[in-house]
Amino acid sequence: MNRINELFSKKQNNILSLYFCAGHPTLDGTVKTIEELEDHGIDMIEIGIPFSDPMADGPVIQDAATKALKNGMTLRLLFEQLKDIRQAKEGRDGVRIPLLLMGYLNPILQYGFEKFFKKCAETGIDGCIIPDLPFKDYQEVVKPIADRYDVRVIMLITPETSDDRIRFIDEHTDGFIYMVSSAAITGAQKEFNAAKQAYFNHVNGMDLKHPRMIGFGISNRQTLESAQSNASGAIIGSKFVTLLEEHQNPQKAVEELLEDLKK
Repeated sequence: MNRINELFSKKQNNILSLYFCAGHPTLDGTVKTIEELEDHGIDMIEIGIPFSDPMADGPVIQDAATKALKNGMTLRLLFEQLKDIRQAKEGRDGVRIPLLLMGYLNPILQYGFEKFFKKCAETGIDGCIIPDLPFKDYQEVVKPIADRYDVRVIMLITPETSDDRIRFIDEHTDGFIYMVSSAAITGAQKEFNAAKQAYFNHVNGMDLKHPRMIGFGISNRQTLESAQSNASGAIIGSKFVTLLEEHQNPQKAVEELLEDLKK
């Protein structure tokens, strides 16, 4: 079973997924960051592919991507860094939790879909999120290749996504649905307002077959609990990326994050 499906079959609530940008804050820190997150009980990890012209990312993740590119991170190098991530090594087992790549269409298109998904399968990547992938292209071009390599392509919905579109996505994807908390860019928020709560409640009432994870704006106990009470779990990006930048150390960053989420 794909590790994403396995996670949601075993754990229906309070799932915590973290995002960080490969190559940030250091070029060679990708594997260490993944291992620290797993060791601290994180359920799933999204590894960002840095891109020079992101659309949905706020200033924190844009800055991380810029620095990662300056550090020399590329998709080719990322796969090279991840090639043994599932293998045991001295002192620890291989990483077992689900890993996803999150990036924009251009670098993946340049790399080649067939080659990309083949590399995902070879390195143990379980899924990918491509925010600017048109759904028609997903269905006609990407999904057949991804299915061949057992890689889940996760689609996003927002408060502006129609009910028909949400049901269509639910019917034609697998893994989970990424439920964006707002139509704005990424970035930490102190609370989710009444409009966001109404959106969560509305989608909850649609009786979708796939689990949902809520992302964008989660940075403290209030937003975390709101996300986890309205979906299977929460995705945190900007807050963790900020702490990585501050500490230059994934262990300290995740430990501070977990403390902040209790406040």
